[in-house]
Amino acid sequence: MKIKEEKKRIRMKIWRLMEERNIARFPRPVYGRIPNFIGAERAANRLLNLNVFISADIVKVNPDSPQRSARRLCLEWGKVVIMASPRLRSGFLLLDPKRIPPSRYDEAVTIRGAFRWGDVIKISSLPKIDLMITGSVAVSSYDGARIGKGGGYAELEYGILREYDLMDEDTPIVTTVHDVQVIDRIPKEPHDLTVDYILTPTRALRVCRRGGRPVGILWDLLSEEKIAEIPILRELYNEKTGKSGRFSRSSSG
Repeated sequence: MKIKEEKKRIRMKIWRLMEERNIARFPRPVYGRIPNFIGAERAANRLLNLNVFISADIVKVNPDSPQRSARRLCLEWGKVVIMASPRLRSGFLLLDPKRIPPSRYDEAVTIRGAFRWGDVIKISSLPKIDLMITGSVAVSSYDGARIGKGGGYAELEYGILREYDLMDEDTPIVTTVHDVQVIDRIPKEPHDLTVDYILTPTRALRVCRRGGRPVGILWDLLSEEKIAEIPILRELYNEKTGKSGRFSRSSSG
């Protein structure tokens, strides 16, 4: 079975399992999403037992619903949150807990609230990231391989940050998931991320990574349409190739 087909099979199995067991939370159904789950708060609270979280000052967290508690926890502990905007259309947002009233943290960690209380920051102005927290549809306890919802945005975000030296091979990556999302093996492709820690409502796993991570954007795997529709990718492509204006907003049709 081809890798992409196997990944699709795993996604469908996990989504179906979470719906059938009624362990999914709003927004539902979870098909096509990084699934929110019962116990997401307990999984996030396990960050407090990780030295990589305690010592981090700048934490990159995905904008999906199941990681909302993780984003709030970061603010509560005085950590600056870097959050990608949906589909990277507005690049990255920076949430500084010193500039947000604690009574507004719940609002600030939503997508709409992040645009109100945070700042859209140019990639060249972002601080170096100490820790990345990401969502997953499924994750492997064997080597930390993960599967997202299929859009490749977690990998794009990581690749962009690597291109600008804002993360490196040793930057720890954590995922928070339900226990049913942890499986034995997941097939990997060259662009795939691997995590170092898996946090669930019932346990914390330290994963032994096997193999390296992408050192940046794998341009050969991206279509012109994909590059054209994401401003930060267009900018980076033109910068890397010296082809200013190669992709314009109208290029995506």
